[in-house]
Order: sequence, then C-alpha cells, then structure tokens
Amino acid sequence: MARAMKRDFTRNREGAVAPTVALTLTALIAMGGIAFDYSRLAGMHSELQNAADQAALAAATQLDGRDGARDRATTAASGLVANSTLLSDDDKGKSITIPTIVFWQDKGKTTTADSDENAHFVEVTVDGREVFYALTPIVGAISSGDINATAMAGLGAATCKVPPVMMCNPLEATDPDFTVADYIGKGIRLVANDGGGGYGPGNFGFLDNGAGNGASTVRQLLGNVEIPGDCLPGTGVTTEPGQMISVLDALNTRFDVYANGLNSACGANDASCPPSANARKDVVKQGNGCAFNSGGGNGWKIPPSPYLPTSATPYDISTYPAGLSPMGYPRDICHALSSTGSCSGGRVGNGVWDRYAYFRSNSVNYPTLPSSSDMVSMFGTSTPTRYQVYRYEMDHASTRLQPQSVSANQTSYGAPICVTPGLVPGGNIVDRRRLSVAVINCTAEGVSGKTTNVAVKRWIDVFLVEPSLPRAQTAASDVYVEVIDEAGNSGDGTAGQVVRREVPYLVE
Repeated sequence: MARAMKRDFTRNREGAVAPTVALTLTALIAMGGIAFDYSRLAGMHSELQNAADQAALAAATQLDGRDGARDRATTAASGLVANSTLLSDDDKGKSITIPTIVFWQDKGKTTTADSDENAHFVEVTVDGREVFYALTPIVGAISSGDINATAMAGLGAATCKVPPVMMCNPLEATDPDFTVADYIGKGIRLVANDGGGGYGPGNFGFLDNGAGNGASTVRQLLGNVEIPGDCLPGTGVTTEPGQMISVLDALNTRFDVYANGLNSACGANDASCPPSANARKDVVKQGNGCAFNSGGGNGWKIPPSPYLPTSATPYDISTYPAGLSPMGYPRDICHALSSTGSCSGGRVGNGVWDRYAYFRSNSVNYPTLPSSSDMVSMFGTSTPTRYQVYRYEMDHASTRLQPQSVSANQTSYGAPICVTPGLVPGGNIVDRRRLSVAVINCTAEGVSGKTTNVAVKRWIDVFLVEPSLPRAQTAASDVYVEVIDEAGNSGDGTAGQVVRREVPYLVE
C-alpha cells in the first residue's frame, strides 16, 4: 500500500502550473504597471497639448494687425482659456500655466514679430508637468520628468460679399506697407490696365472669386447687389485679367447711370443693380435717357459749365466762381487740373478739394453758403471729406438732394431718378458707393495678367467719387476714389458692407 501511494505521488502532475504562475506573476504585474503608467503619461500629455492648442487658437484670434494685438493675444491665451490637468500628480496643482508666448512674422519661424502689425503667428508653450509612476518600477519613487507641450497658430481671413476689386499700391516704392492712416480723405486716381500685361502702381483690376470669366460675369460682380462667387482670402489671392474699361458701365449703375446691354448682369429694368440713395455726380440729365450720351441725344450729359479748375488753390467763401454748373463731388484739385493731374503724390492726391465751389454750384440744396462754423455743425469738421458730405446729404435728402435745373432741358439730380428707390446704407444694406478693395504691391508680387497666390497688403474701404466717363480732363479708364479707412474699421452703421470671416487655425 505504502509503495503504491508513493508511486502515485511521484507520478501525479496536478498543480504543476502553480509554480509557473508564481514565477511569471512578477513580470505580468510589471507589464500591467507599465501599461497603466504609460496610459497616465499619454493622457497627461494630451491634456497639456490640448491646453497649448486652445491657448494658441485663442491668442491667434487677436492677431488683427492693430495696436495692442500682442497684448490682447497674451491675455486671451492666459486668461480667456482655462485649462487643468487631472493626471499630473506633482506639487504644482491642477492648473496649467503658460510661461512662454512667442510671436512670429512667418509660418516657418524664421523672423520673430517686432510689432503688432507684423505679428501673424503665435507659438505657445505650456508649463512642464510630471506624473509619478504608480506601479513601476518602485511605487512613487520615479517620475516621468517634466513634460510640456507647444502649439503654433495663425489667423486665416476671408472677405465676402464684396466685388473682387484690387488696386496696385500707388506708392509701393515709398510706402510698401500702405499706411492707411496716411491716405484717409485723399483721392486716388486709379487707371485700368486693359492690356493684360504687367500691373504698375496705381493700376486697378479684378480678383478671381470663382464666379466665372467673361465681361458679362465681371459686370455682374461690379453692378449686382447679390455678388456671385466665393469669398476672397485675406491674402494669397489670384488676379483676373480682362477688359477693364468695357465693364465699368456696371460700376456706373451705382451712380444711376445705365448703359445699354446690362440686362444679363442687372436683370430686367436694371433692378438688380440699384443706385445709391445719394447719386450725386458731375453730369446732368436730358430727356428720358439713362445712359451717358456725349452727343446731341437724350441721357446723362456733360453740363454746359463744368468744374474745370486752372489753379491748385481752392476757392474760398469770397472767390467762388459764378455760373458754375451743379457739381458732383470733385477730385482733389491737384487731380482736377488735367487728365493726369499735378499732385506731388502722382496717383495719390492731398485731400484738398473745392468745398465752397461745390456748395455754391448746388445752390438749390445750399441756398446759404455754409461757413466754416456751419460745416463744423453739419459735418463735425470744417474740412469734411467727400464721403462725410455724401453721408450727410443722404441723411438729409429732403433738403440736400433736390433736383436743380441747369437749362431748359437739362437737370441735375442728387437723388436717383432712373432706378428708384436708391439704397440707404445701414444694418444689412450695403453702401453702393463704397467698395472694399485689396491693395497689392504689384511690382514686388510680379502681377501680370492671371497671377496666383498674390499677397494682399491691406483691405481698404474707398468711396466712389465720380462715375467712370470720358470728359474733359478725365478718361473713361479712370476710377476715382477717396480712401475711407481700413476695411470694416470705420464703424458707420454699414454692417452688411463686408462680411469678414476670420478663423484661427493650428500650424503645428
């Protein structure tokens, strides 16, 4: 019996796995601990990276190029976004701090920003945090060391609901940044480049917004209230070649001047291309025509005694000329002297225009000539810009936009007469004589015909001073504008004028 029991015991294999489990248990626990601690480590890194991403995106929303942009960006990164870590178990608490913010001019981080204007990208680094290992290799004895995270973001912008118009910086050689404040109230003579070749300072043209090609499409873009096509990027645009002069008749609809052949762009009776409620201009109407007519028929005509100054000295309250036909808003005097002008800034005027001659010639609307103090009361300044006078007259249309007889069969009109009613800007209604224009350094960018990925130096708002018509001392290829301000920066109640979408995006 004893011998049989001994033999059975030595041959029994039950429980043989227990030693194996005992021997491998330590390794299994170690592997589980590594997995557990690695997941904590990866989770904390995700928390830190999310914090850096959110802070960088918040900071990027403030990089609008205006004064205080970097300070606002720093505040947004540090204060507007609150982040915390749940997995860090060091002695720094749960809040995530941002000790390092760097601003860059370029995406490649080759040049740091030295001004609010050139701060285009922001790089955020969050404070390093630790995870103490819970299970490996010795409980709580070893940590991960400082782990931090960095994110970089920029602001992508798009301008929508505006005609895709661009102008070559007229003073590119001396002011490549186009300092907008230096141009407010000054007239700029823009000239169409109809050859499709290289564009020079002071030329204007169009941008490709995906609406299509051809004169009919461009007319629709310039004249129609509902502008087809896509939004235009804040920079990196594509220029669109084309016959500029042939489509400027669509721009003239904003002045209540309607050429033949606009039905495809403006619809029946030109209803899709209404004028501004203030259509003041330097031409008068004869008969029933609504197109410009330089001959003997009906339509808009050059008045019998147009404003053609011979001196760069403006008229004052005692020297204004008698017998002057009703004027539209005139050019800067240095531009009005001849077809090319005599302005020291070339295509850029000096902002000096003949206010007294304007008021005197429109005597029905200004029976009493405004004095300097009167102008302060009316316009807020004794030297109002043309745009300020235009807005004032539109706000006081019943007394300031009345028709004025010029001769037996010609009449000057301030309010529109061909397509009515004109649009009064405000809220979501656009100002028909105000455009947002991309300013481009055409020489530096090598703009010639269709050019892609062109940098936009500024988006500015301009006032259309006069229609583009052939007349003495001006040319049909001219588009004369007055600079209002940087686009979307004038705050005059025209919220619908420009839809500017700015979206922060992560670079890394």
